Amino acid sequence: MRRSAPRATWLVSDVDVMSETTRATIYLDSDLHRALRLKAASTHRSVSELVAEAVREALREDQEDLAAVCSRAAEPSVAYEVFLKKLKANGTV
Repeated sequence: MRRSAPRATWLVSDVDVMSETTRATIYLDSDLHRALRLKAASTHRSVSELVAEAVREALREDQEDLAAVCSRAAEPSVAYEVFLKKLKANGTV
């Protein structure tokens, strides 16, 4: 598989920033691709911009989840059965 060299592009935002991009091939269900193209057209953005934004958001959520796990690492663990008994005892379930 031949890889293309990263190419520089200008991104327009509050401040012009030079960013390297790499070409990638993704496979989407045809209905998902159609919906993505329609959203791109209605928002005046490219499909690439929408996909990159979605990937960034997913990675940001993962980072937040990992940070939450790390911040709670010192908490004692509770067995599911024990926790369920507590919920039943206080009328939650």
